[in-house]
Amino acid sequence: RVIVLFFKASINKDAFLRGLKKHIYAGDLDKAINYVAGQKPTPLTNVIKAGLMNVPKGEEEVQAALDEASLRETPRLEARSGYLAMLGNAAMLAALLGTVSGLIGCFEAVANVNPADKATILANGISEAMNCTGFGLLTAIHALIAFSVLMGRTQHLINDINETSVSVLNLIVSNKDKFK
Repeated sequence: RVIVLFFKASINKDAFLRGLKKHIYAGDLDKAINYVAGQKPTPLTNVIKAGLMNVPKGEEEVQAALDEASLRETPRLEARSGYLAMLGNAAMLAALLGTVSGLIGCFEAVANVNPADKATILANGISEAMNCTGFGLLTAIHALIAFSVLMGRTQHLINDINETSVSVLNLIVSNKDKFK
């Protein structure tokens, strides 16, 4: 997910839009499409390319193509990130289970064990409870932080797609008389 979200799906939106604007302002749709096709294949370039391919069909078709491509690319960006949140929650539940198991051992020591062995069994039960809690928290904290970072990056990429789609649609509409 880190490789996809931070490297493969990432593109400098402003530089991309600057290069695209030159071709749209010139009214050269073929060069605009070639410019987009020549960029690194990212969700953003895929969405914009889908919109540009439909310029001859009219504004509504461009909007429909942009929306359709955006709906196709968004799940690809969000894929499998939810497993980190699930892992964090499962780690917390496993920690709780281990803590309860350790405390049950402690209570058994207090209730049913020879007084000479109580201290050892009590210490072992407390140790089990604290180890389970510590390892569960250690796993959960890292998983939830990673989940938050990845979801933040995903939302940033989705916002870029939406913003750029609207910008390109507005450019196409305002320059439609220039297209051949």
